[in-house]
Amino acid sequence: MAVASAPNTLTFSSSAAATGTECRALVDELRRNFSIDFAIWDGETGDLLQAGQTVPELQTMAAEELVRAVARDGKAQFIADVDGVLALALPMYLTVGKSLVATGLFATGLFATEEAKRNLAPLTSMFDEDRQAAQAWLDCQAIWDADVLLRLAEAIVGKLNAEADVTRMKKEVDLISQNLASTYEEISLLYTITQNLRISRSDEELGQLAIEWLVDCVPASSFAIQYLPVAEHGDSTYKARTRPNLIISGDCPVDEEEFRALVEDLELSATTGPFIANEKTMIERNWYERGVRQLIAVPLCEGDNVFGWLAAFNHVDDREFGTIEANLLCSVGALLGIHSGNRDLYRQQSELLANIVRALVSAIDAKDPYTSGHSDRVARYAVRIALELRVNPKLLNTIYMSGLLHDVGKIGIDDNVLRKTGRLTDTEFEHIKKHPELGHKILADIKQLADVLPAVLHHHEQWDGKGYPRGLSREEIPQIARIMSVADAYDAMTSDRPYRVGMPDEKVDGIFKRGAGAHWDPSVVDAYFKAKEDIEEIRWHERPELNLDEQDWA
Repeated sequence: MAVASAPNTLTFSSSAAATGTECRALVDELRRNFSIDFAIWDGETGDLLQAGQTVPELQTMAAEELVRAVARDGKAQFIADVDGVLALALPMYLTVGKSLVATGLFATGLFATEEAKRNLAPLTSMFDEDRQAAQAWLDCQAIWDADVLLRLAEAIVGKLNAEADVTRMKKEVDLISQNLASTYEEISLLYTITQNLRISRSDEELGQLAIEWLVDCVPASSFAIQYLPVAEHGDSTYKARTRPNLIISGDCPVDEEEFRALVEDLELSATTGPFIANEKTMIERNWYERGVRQLIAVPLCEGDNVFGWLAAFNHVDDREFGTIEANLLCSVGALLGIHSGNRDLYRQQSELLANIVRALVSAIDAKDPYTSGHSDRVARYAVRIALELRVNPKLLNTIYMSGLLHDVGKIGIDDNVLRKTGRLTDTEFEHIKKHPELGHKILADIKQLADVLPAVLHHHEQWDGKGYPRGLSREEIPQIARIMSVADAYDAMTSDRPYRVGMPDEKVDGIFKRGAGAHWDPSVVDAYFKAKEDIEEIRWHERPELNLDEQDWA
């Protein structure tokens, strides 16, 4: 704490016990006001902290009980009056939680005359009958009126204590400001993370951003997140983490394998909450020599599912981490855990949907084995044409799924009609034309497949309005259905059927050129010709199994 007495300033720390430096500073401040040396005492214990005037009798005059009593009263007062010598005690509260008492000896008006100064008999008793020492002390003293001295003492005590209060309040304001700034940074960090909790953002991407943001909020030399696997290798349709992955920021003292060993050695789990370790723990666990001096580790969990661990390594000032840092990391870990949990739940739902799609495609292939693979080829052709048309990339998933399921209604078509090798009768053709509406009906209750319904229902519509089932024309036909119509026609014309072999490319191209603007959307046909080389590559390189990962479609 700081106490000012213009033009000088007295500064004290907030430690539990006043240091020798602090006591000397107080003695210097009082000397400037009273022109004598004061002794400094601990107001709680009565212990002498800093000796003042070398007057042996003062030890008796300022006994422990008197010092503690002055500290309790909180007022400047005389604690002894011996033959014209007053012992003055000043209570001070310059240090938070610490009371001090300053004591000093003053000569009063009894020594105002020359005769009184020559009669030193009463005074020499205080100096072990050393008349010369008594005379020397008296010669250095001002002669005080007791009332004036007490009023001055009260004023000085009030001044010093008031200045100490001001200093304490300034420090408290500074501390509050620091805490507010720190809290603002923490809130900003958590807000920023919550604004990035998008399913489309990968765990690792958000985790990397989070530990880079943590640098401004937590005094650690490095941060690390180890994400745990969420799927077994080969068991996932979509890209999923199948092995641990360590991401770091700063000079991390452990690698991926060591991080795993650290978690196991400390026996961390989702139920342990934030784990804080100091140097002693790290030494006992044999991690100190590996560069881990201090540590905070928190789980990335959602419920009982642990998706990884977030850790802060080594305090930048080589101090211990506290609960403030641990709570912040715990909050960040919880947000990252929720994000990982949501992504994994979304992945599981996607896997379920993928399995449903596989089952439906398998049912279509089983219904009409002569067109096995047709759905996957049409889906891939449609994606390639859509890329040429520069459609929104977010629609590619819908287009691919639409291609896989565009003929799902054939499940409801009579086998004898579907597998007939000869020409269909008008009745049989009307029956097979029902498959778009049957497909729409089959998929209508699957909410996740709502976007594919336009392609399933309208992929046999024609640009000139002569198609089925609704007779839509031109832009009335959903774009996804117009794309599917061209992709479906290409595969139908180039594939071998029981009643004919696939058409040669020249004939197929001629049909598309003549049909553009009548049967098909001319812009889609144009995109087909621009992508024809890639489409033929897809045709001649069928995949052994259905692949629903959109990154591998084309």
